[in-house]
Amino acid sequence: MDAMQVVLFLACVGIATCAQSLTGFAFGLILLGLVGVLHLAPLADAANVASVLTLVQASVVLRGSRKSIDLATLRDTALGSGVGVVIGVFLLGWLSGNVVLLLRVLLGITILACATALVARSAPLRERSSRTSFCAFGLASGLMSGLFSSAGPPLVYQFYRQPMNPLAVRQTLVMIFAFNALLRLAMTVPTGQFSTHAAGLSLLAMPVVLVLTWLIKRHPPDWSSRTVRGLVCALLVLAGLGLVVPVAATYARNLS
Repeated sequence: MDAMQVVLFLACVGIATCAQSLTGFAFGLILLGLVGVLHLAPLADAANVASVLTLVQASVVLRGSRKSIDLATLRDTALGSGVGVVIGVFLLGWLSGNVVLLLRVLLGITILACATALVARSAPLRERSSRTSFCAFGLASGLMSGLFSSAGPPLVYQFYRQPMNPLAVRQTLVMIFAFNALLRLAMTVPTGQFSTHAAGLSLLAMPVVLVLTWLIKRHPPDWSSRTVRGLVCALLVLAGLGLVVPVAATYARNLS
């Protein structure tokens, strides 16, 4: 990376960190989307960086405030997430080595689906979902975490419909994201899928994540939830289209 690429990468990290701090999810999707659009790093490296930074951010968010974590929900969701992460990491390794363009399109479609889920309003449930339901959503979340280090969308949809305390929802989600990231790193590091390039980028980005997460936690902006959702949704749409449209245009030219 040259100096300009480093600045752009850190800017992407800053934007993703702010979005995650304000919404509770979307860090990995925004980081991978922006890095992919700007061609700053391979998507596999960007996903590994996102895993490390997810753990860094969780350490700040959960510091001194873990008493509200719903342990039963955490256990049920983690059962599915663990399986999903394993499958996702293997898929990422195969896609990165064989069909890189398909990986970019898949990421773009995932980001666009996330943007749709962010603005969609789901009716709250009167009773808590079953253990099987949490496990199933955990599986989908783990798959996304293994592929893109982006576990948020399925769990955000599932958790925010539950008759649970909002603080318990946020803290339990952060703990699950940290669990997925830790498991993902435990798989990628020993097998050589975590490059020195990803390690360097992670070290470079850590101060940005720590400072911004602490600042937003201590001094949250006075924005409505609707404004935050709108801004993050627009960012996700731009990143998703930036990944999908060039590949679709190239494919269309080859057909003509």
